Amino acid sequence: MKKINWLLTLVVASVLVLSACGGTATKKETKDNDALTKVQKNGEMTIGIMGTYAPYNYMGKDKEYTGFDVDIAKEIAKRLDVKAKFVAQDFSGLIPGLQKGKFDALVSQVTITDERKKAIDFSEPYITNEVKVIVKENNNNIKSVKDFKGKTIGVGLGTNDETYLRNDLMPEVGNFKISTYDDVITTLKDLDAGRIDATINNVYALKPIIEENGYKIKAVGEAIKADKAAVAVKKGNPKFVKAINKALEDMKNDGTYKKIFVKWFGEEPPAE
Repeated sequence: MKKINWLLTLVVASVLVLSACGGTATKKETKDNDALTKVQKNGEMTIGIMGTYAPYNYMGKDKEYTGFDVDIAKEIAKRLDVKAKFVAQDFSGLIPGLQKGKFDALVSQVTITDERKKAIDFSEPYITNEVKVIVKENNNNIKSVKDFKGKTIGVGLGTNDETYLRNDLMPEVGNFKISTYDDVITTLKDLDAGRIDATINNVYALKPIIEENGYKIKAVGEAIKADKAAVAVKKGNPKFVKAINKALEDMKNDGTYKKIFVKWFGEEPPAE
């Protein structure tokens, strides 16, 4: 009788262990799928953008957000069968906001870096931007980053460009002063006014700002680096990332991505 009771106890214990394991797997699967399930259940994806970075994402004349990033985000949302809701935030607050759940995703020229990969997850890149030195039209003293020593250089706060200036370039060329800004327009305004000597930014961002504001500035030299931007989501959501990647891949395969790219940059996307 004791033997039967012992066997029964062993069987019950085994069942409980197996049930616990099964429960853990289910919880993990649910956790992995939280972001995707949430947006599809709500029928809406909250997308963080700077909102001041033409032609990528900015407030249009109709008081609606528009731009390359906005069109890409809208198309992703459409293919996930949800609506896109845009919330603007200074770039330095985008990633912390994503981590706190303020946004479901970021589509705002968030460059993929090894450091950021530790904090957030990325889709496949949806654009590659060449970054150049930008100076006033009458400035012939700065022709490349090698001429930054002793100068004042403006850059977006919390951006990959700021990290590049501090960690990579300054040790190489010598000390220079870094002035940080919350948006690109103010950076270029200060450059045009002579309050800073130079800045760095990607070439696609220059044309519309110069045309609209009449800034007397120019890009000089060869590209100093090429940054790949991607959709960013909260860490630990592989199914959400997979769904976004599928949407991006389908956009490229059916010609939608090319159409959006030409609309905003006036040229076909470079070959991958």
